[in-house]
Amino acid sequence: MTDATTDAATDAPRRADRPMMDRDLASAALGMVVERDDPGLAVVSMRVRDDMTNGFHITHGGLVFTLADTAFAIACNEDDTVTVAAGADITFLKSTVAGQTLTATAVRRTRSGRTGLYDVSVVDEHGDPVAEFRGRSISTNRSI
Repeated sequence: MTDATTDAATDAPRRADRPMMDRDLASAALGMVVERDDPGLAVVSMRVRDDMTNGFHITHGGLVFTLADTAFAIACNEDDTVTVAAGADITFLKSTVAGQTLTATAVRRTRSGRTGLYDVSVVDEHGDPVAEFRGRSISTNRSI
């Protein structure tokens, strides 16, 4: 998992500074890039590869969900408490294909006590809506 900034010495993408994302092998394997990481707000992009398409040659819905879920995870883990998904729903609005870049923007709607509610919009490289995701978080008693 990388963030959108580069190391000035090498011009190579830097890894995200979050231990959670450094250990996220699934997101890294899918080539996800953390574009923005602020408390309650995250932006993550992913270029769709051929091996990410289904039998109809469109992006597998599970991978669109995974992109949205990664942005949700970053947005809801804004302090030293491990926060996980209590549930999530997605509505698919438009299909995409290999070669396109998808971007998920997660925004905190509310956080109260141990629970939170987050909305994630997934768009294609033209800004066209691809999916809308709503995630419900719960903070655990574990520290990062």
